[in-house]
Amino acid sequence: MLRTLTLTCCVVLLFALNILSGPTPLPWSEAVDTLCGGGSETARFIILDSRLPAAWTALLSGAALAVGGLVMQTLFRNPLADPSILGISAGAGLGAAIILLTAVGTTLLATASAAMAGAMLAIFLLTAASAWVRSASALLVVGVMLSCLLGSITSLLNFFATDEGVRSFVIWGLGNFSGAYGNRLAVYAASVMLPFLALPFAARTLDALLLGDDYARSVGIDVRLHRTLLLLLVGWLTAVTTAVCGPVAFIGLAVPHAARRVASTALHRRLIPCTLLLGSATALACLFVTRLPAMLHISPSVMPLAAITPLIGAPVVIVLLLRGNR
Repeated sequence: MLRTLTLTCCVVLLFALNILSGPTPLPWSEAVDTLCGGGSETARFIILDSRLPAAWTALLSGAALAVGGLVMQTLFRNPLADPSILGISAGAGLGAAIILLTAVGTTLLATASAAMAGAMLAIFLLTAASAWVRSASALLVVGVMLSCLLGSITSLLNFFATDEGVRSFVIWGLGNFSGAYGNRLAVYAASVMLPFLALPFAARTLDALLLGDDYARSVGIDVRLHRTLLLLLVGWLTAVTTAVCGPVAFIGLAVPHAARRVASTALHRRLIPCTLLLGSATALACLFVTRLPAMLHISPSVMPLAAITPLIGAPVVIVLLLRGNR
């Protein structure tokens, strides 16, 4: 309970830090006044239309990717599994590439919709494969091959695209937490909150699957059905997050490892809330770091998110794996 409370306080503090600070200088007093209903029109735009939606998006995205990684690592009993390994992120990238590289449309809504369609295609193929493949390791190989296949198609589209199309796709691939605002943020929040509500009911199943398929069957769990449902849940979370934020690496891989250290348990009823909070805190920290160069007047623009998450996630995974093998 104390650890959960501590993580909750960290999330609240990081959320507040991202609201009160940003690339555009704004006194904290004016920011607080704006949150209370006052402030100038400029301040309302900065706080309510820019910083607040980005902070909420980071909070939800970090939680979604982190818990998706936890479920994946449990399903496949593989510490290196994460939501991107099964081709869902590659499917989203293919959908975005079709829009951005063929000049069919370059609006945010069109890109997000195409990314969602590509991710859902990958989910459909994985679900179909899970009905035929019996073992988790074989399904993992299928996912990796699917990711390679979709990535190859995306590379071919890049080769034949115009310079402007390639530039647009590269910018999308850098990732950001500013893609959801207004009604889109409300839709995105609802899309990830509904799967979150189902997670507590899956804790017992995840505990059983962690001990092996044979044990899960011995306690009355339909392994194939529950694996398919959990894959759909992870796929949906990854799809909507990638569609809104672009590809966000390493949060789904690194955070579950750190959550196990913090929670000091393998029980998912404790791991799930810890992972959700730690994922949100990590994403909020990454959002703050991307803004540091602009805040310190080193650069006029924010850093790409895709360059920050590996800097934080990769060392965490390396350190945790080295400690585990001592």
